[in-house]
Amino acid sequence: QGKFTLLRDTRTDGSFLVHHFLSFYLRAGCKVCFVALLQSFSHYNIVAQKLGVSLAAAKERGQLVFLEGLKSCLDLLFGEEEQPGQPSPLQFLSTSDLRALFDFVRLSLTPADGDSWKGPVLLVDDLSVLLSLGAAPVAVLDFIHYCRVSVCCQLKGNIVVLVHSNEDSEDEENELVVNSLCHHSDLILWAQGLATGFCKDVHGQIKIIKRLSLRQAAEQDLVQIYQYKIQDRNVTFFAPGLSAAVL
Repeated sequence: QGKFTLLRDTRTDGSFLVHHFLSFYLRAGCKVCFVALLQSFSHYNIVAQKLGVSLAAAKERGQLVFLEGLKSCLDLLFGEEEQPGQPSPLQFLSTSDLRALFDFVRLSLTPADGDSWKGPVLLVDDLSVLLSLGAAPVAVLDFIHYCRVSVCCQLKGNIVVLVHSNEDSEDEENELVVNSLCHHSDLILWAQGLATGFCKDVHGQIKIIKRLSLRQAAEQDLVQIYQYKIQDRNVTFFAPGLSAAVL
């Protein structure tokens, strides 16, 4: 409880981690607010069904609050409100801050009378899209800061955020956000493409960084590196050099 997990990908697609955490927390009986800025609801629902979870059923029973960012952007840009009289969570497209999006998250995860969910979870896929839509890096970092105070500290819940990064990129704003989030994360799962290029038996490597230094200044962060292969319904992890291509 109260943990901030950063999913980071470089030269590969780390969305398999998002699908894992989404199905994991729904199966665990947690209340989930999913800010989906990258794909449509049907896309996430199809993948979740392969993992044995129905997002549509979770929405109906009130366990999942789903913000379909693509649709919300179009509705806002073309002057159509999803629910008349209520401000859009993506109001920052016409203003300078992300307060409306934070209010949406806070109201979605604040327990109501009679709720029996185990704990609130905020899942964002992916944070880099906010920068592409015109949000300032400071506004994005402020949004995450307030979400951590509300979800992690006050509600004792968890936050999982995906960001894309590229160390060779000239996108200084995105790298600023990524580096800042790395300093504040309890756990970093960094999916990286292989430096040697494509391999059908190894799709990438994942670096797991447990930020022990965040809790105790004298401690060293614990770093583990595995390689992985994505299959239809699961992901296989193995130590570097122990893939089917080598053995």
